Amino acid sequence: MSPARIIILVVALLAGLGAALLVQGPKAPAPVAKIQPAPTVPVLVAAAEIPVGNTVTANDLRWLDWPLASVPAGVIRKDEAPEAEKEIIGQVSRYATLGAEPIRREKLIKTDGTGFLSAVLPAGMRAVAISTDSRGANTAGGFILPNDRVDVISTERGEAAGGQESYASEVILRNIRVLAIGQNVQERNGEKVVVGETATLQVEPGQVESLVQAQKTGTLSLALRSLKDANETAPPTQADNSMTLVRYGVTSKSVKP
Repeated sequence: MSPARIIILVVALLAGLGAALLVQGPKAPAPVAKIQPAPTVPVLVAAAEIPVGNTVTANDLRWLDWPLASVPAGVIRKDEAPEAEKEIIGQVSRYATLGAEPIRREKLIKTDGTGFLSAVLPAGMRAVAISTDSRGANTAGGFILPNDRVDVISTERGEAAGGQESYASEVILRNIRVLAIGQNVQERNGEKVVVGETATLQVEPGQVESLVQAQKTGTLSLALRSLKDANETAPPTQADNSMTLVRYGVTSKSVKP
C-alpha cells in the first residue's frame, strides 16, 4: 500500500473517532438519591437522673425529639400534652429515672403535702421502723438495701438451769419488703452498702403488734432473701410450730405446744 493511501486511511479513522465523540457528548452525572429525615415528635424526658423520693423541678425536665415510628407507649408527647411540664413539676419520684429516659406518669406520685413513705405505701399496708445494729451485724453485713425482701428473726434471752444464759430464736415474719434503711430510701451513687440504725419495713396491719412486741422483748435480725424467691407469697406470721434454742453454745430445736 502506498504511503498516500496509508495517510488517507489514518485521517479517515481520526475523523470518524472525532465524530463519534461529538455525537456522544458529555456524560450526564448520576442522579443523587435524596434522603428524607424521619419524622420526629418531642417527648418529655429527664434532663438528669431523678432519684427515688426527689421532688421533680423544672430543671429536671426537657423535651427531646424522638423518632415518631419508635415512640414507646405511655410516654408524654408534646403534641398530646403540651402543658405536661406544669403537671409533672412538684410530683415525687416513686422510682429512679435516668437522664434522657422518658418521663412516665406511673413512676411519679402526687403527695399533696404528705410524706414520701405514706404516699408510696400500698393501700392497707403499714410501715414500721425497727432498731438494727449500726455496724450491720443485724442486716446481712450491711448489704440489705431498700426494696429488698427479708425474713425477720426474733431472738430472746432467757435463763436456763444453773443460772446459765439461754437464747431462743424464731422467724416471726417472712418475705417482708424493706422500705428504707436509716434515712435512705434507695441505693445512691452506686453505693452497695447502706448503713443505718433503723430499718423501715412494710407489713400488714395484723403483723404490726407481733413486730412491735418482738422489738420490746428481744432483738430483731433481718435475713436477706434471694431475688429469685422474693416474689413468693409470704406464709403465715409464724414460720412453723418450733423455735431454735441455744443453750451452753449448743443449738437445738424445740416444738411448741
